[in-house]
Amino acid sequence: MGDEHDKLLPVANVGRIMKRVLPPTAKLSKEAKETIQECASEFISFVTGEASDKCQKENRKTVNGDDICWALGSLGFDDYSQAIVRYLHKHREFERDRASAAAHFKP
Repeated sequence: MGDEHDKLLPVANVGRIMKRVLPPTAKLSKEAKETIQECASEFISFVTGEASDKCQKENRKTVNGDDICWALGSLGFDDYSQAIVRYLHKHREFERDRASAAAHFKP
């Protein structure tokens, strides 16, 4: 049972995410949090496995964000894939800008 729980997202984090979209007075049962915890963890494993298979076929050892976006599209989650691609581009742009700003302010 220990190995199984090591593969799951932390239930406290899952609960916090769930509470963000519920009314403030809503209550979440332990069973509800654990069910979403298992589903979200399985989904992540499913997508990551597809991305990992692609990397193995290309003789690469590192799964990157582009691989995850490809896997989402390959598995039929096109709406998610498009949203993640947009987020990934914004994240990369932010990191470039941050690195550039840090280089300008070095003493």
